[in-house]
Amino acid sequence: MRVQFLGICLMLSTLAGAQGQAAVTPINFGTDSADYFLQKGLLEKQNGRRMESLRNFEKAAKYDANNKAIVAELASAYFDLRKYTQARESFKKLVEMGDANAANYKQLLNLSFQLKQYQDVLLYADKLKAADPAEKVLYYVGKANYEMENYGDAIKYLNEAAKEDPANAEIPYMVARSYADMMNYKLAVPYFKKAIELDPKQSYWTYELGLICYAMNADKDALKYILEAGEKGYKKDNDYLENLGIAYLNVGELDKGVEILNEILKRKPSDMNILNMVAEAYYYKGKYDQAIEYWDKVLEYDKTSGSSLYMIGMAYQKKGGKENTEKGIALCDKAIEMDPSLANLKQKKMMAGM
Repeated sequence: MRVQFLGICLMLSTLAGAQGQAAVTPINFGTDSADYFLQKGLLEKQNGRRMESLRNFEKAAKYDANNKAIVAELASAYFDLRKYTQARESFKKLVEMGDANAANYKQLLNLSFQLKQYQDVLLYADKLKAADPAEKVLYYVGKANYEMENYGDAIKYLNEAAKEDPANAEIPYMVARSYADMMNYKLAVPYFKKAIELDPKQSYWTYELGLICYAMNADKDALKYILEAGEKGYKKDNDYLENLGIAYLNVGELDKGVEILNEILKRKPSDMNILNMVAEAYYYKGKYDQAIEYWDKVLEYDKTSGSSLYMIGMAYQKKGGKENTEKGIALCDKAIEMDPSLANLKQKKMMAGM
């Protein structure tokens, strides 16, 4: 038929050119062309050519945008090709056209969740549950509330979701995150542990638990979980190593902690925070020469650091002996000249000695 039609067009064109005055009446295909491209799209879909099938469905929709079969195929094709925004709009249109069924509401729930449209997640969760009471929607409702920072509702719905799907490790994890975001670390810990029990491979969750334990001053547990996270494959970047080094220092393993922090200093030699941290660790362990060495490094990078000079003076005084004591006092006095606020530290020290 297509070859014949092209032939007719050529004949008409020739006649028009020959007669000069004759007009060619345009032919309107209407929904016939929509059906043609729909069928062609279905054939491409059957042959596994999903992108080609989508192109044909889109052409069909240009002829008949309100054809339910075409809209349904568009929705399916967009979804398969991960064009989620277009898929969502197509499923919404199907609902508006009368297909307000559980299957379409489920797609809209999932797509809204994927696209982080959390108000719509709540909307379609309600509609899906009404259409099919057997559907499990509480996890979506709980996580949507978490993402919108409605932590009370998040915990409420997620705890109910755990009864629907007790093997879903994401559920206790999101409860843990809800408590952690409210800085209620004590209640967060058992949920982190439950989530890790259900999915032990989650290195990030284990690392988070280590940081939560650190915030609670549970230093042994902090070290345990941070190490465990590394064993599970958590990336040992500078932040990880810094927290690991601090964890070792907090449990009293000075040499191990300093060794790790020095690894970071090889990459970031002028990191003032780490230089001060190592200096303080040595100072409070009574290793004053090493403490002085690291505060000297701080002064190399910042000659105006009165606090570093003051602590060097304190370290000399802690070493004892007349010469060290006099030198230390002189350095502290010089530091106070640089930064008068340090005089408060001197006064507190004098009060403590009374």
